This record gives sequence, C-alpha cells and structure tokens, in this order.
Amino acid sequence: MTPDTVGAEEEGHRTSVAAFHPAFEDLPPEIAVFPLAGALLLPQARLPLNVFEPRYLAMTLDSLAAGRMFGMIQPQPGAPAGETGPGLFRTGCLGRLSSFSETEDGRLLITLTGVVRFLVAEELPMRRGYRRVRADYTPFRADLDLSERPSALDRAALFGALRPFFKVRGIEANWDAVEKTSDSMLVLTLSMVCPFDPREKQALLEAGTPEDRAALLVALLQMGAQAGPQPNSPPSGRPS
Repeated sequence: MTPDTVGAEEEGHRTSVAAFHPAFEDLPPEIAVFPLAGALLLPQARLPLNVFEPRYLAMTLDSLAAGRMFGMIQPQPGAPAGETGPGLFRTGCLGRLSSFSETEDGRLLITLTGVVRFLVAEELPMRRGYRRVRADYTPFRADLDLSERPSALDRAALFGALRPFFKVRGIEANWDAVEKTSDSMLVLTLSMVCPFDPREKQALLEAGTPEDRAALLVALLQMGAQAGPQPNSPPSGRPS
C-alpha cells in the first residue's frame, strides 16, 4: 500500500461493507465458529485466512452455500475442554465471506469482513466436524451502525507508543501510509495485526466502544514497548 492509495482503498472498503451489510433481523441465529488463538476479527475490518483442515474446508463451503457467514472466536486459555473441544471465550465476531479463492493444493484463501460481535448463548452439536453455536447479538447491536462518528483517538499518544513497540518487536512499517490512515481504520488494523497475546486480543474485541478500544490499544502498545523484545508469536493457524 502506498500513501497515494490509502484513502482510495479505505473508501472502497467502506463502500463494499455497506453494500452487503445485513440488518439486525437478518443475522443468523445459529452459526459455525472458527476457534483460532491469537486471531482477531473486529466489525468492519477484514481478516485473511488460509483454510486447509478438512473440517474447516467443509465449514467454509457450507457457509458459502448458506448466507456466507461464520464466527471467529478464540479458545480461552486455561478453560476446561468439553466434548466438542477446548473451552471458548464467550464473545466472538461474526464475519462475512467477502472474498474466496481455491488453490491447486486444495486450500481455500478467504477474507472475512467483520459484521457484529456476538455472545455464545449455547454450543450446538457439531456438523461435519466443525463447531456451532447459538449466537446472541443483542448487546452489540451498535456494531451494525456504519455512520461516521467523531474520533477520540489521541494520534500523538498512539504514534508515540507505536514506533517504539514496532522497534522492540522488529516490525517494519511504511510510516507514510500508516500516518495517512484514518483514525477508525488505524485502530481496527493495529488491534488485529499487532502481536498481542490472546487475552489482550480478547480485551480489544470486548471493548465497549470504539473510544474504549482506542484507549486500550494505546495502553497495550505502551506496555509492550516497555516490556522489550518478545519472542515472535503470530497466530498459529491451527484452529481448535
């Protein structure tokens, strides 16, 4: 991404989100879930996924045939396992399959666009090896509001924490492009791509408002920069 294309790409993304955005009453009450530690999907953001396990290939194909949506959720560290697998955090995010391609070696390369967060009301019997839940979207109805709102992001504080955080983690960035990114997209993107641990990612997901998430993001960056270099630990790509 170059600085000249940042604004155009953001505008195209907002247009795409709005064109296929579901109404609250159209949200699916029962959804498949993809449990993946360290992977975070937020409403209106995009998450690329490389799907290769047979059960999640089946889940993706089933989702393409029925509404093009499934949920991302993290296993909860230390939670007891159940009959269907590791215990899950209670909050996840519903995603819409916004792009899809096949590879010659049998994988699916997909992109999920975040729609709305949900609470797990009940885990349902598995289908074709993948997990399913009954979702409650009621507490997060505001996630469906795509209208522009004033930003409360302290950009000076964010960049004052982001630069040393990237330095100690050995992360390179196109700073011209980063600085031209809008406040809302900056918070969404950094929350998803920065190498925070699963509990920190979950806290960003569960933040009550965009303003709360922005403040938490800055705090996590500040703490991460002060902690010094850490082992490189991106999402494993191995779902549960």
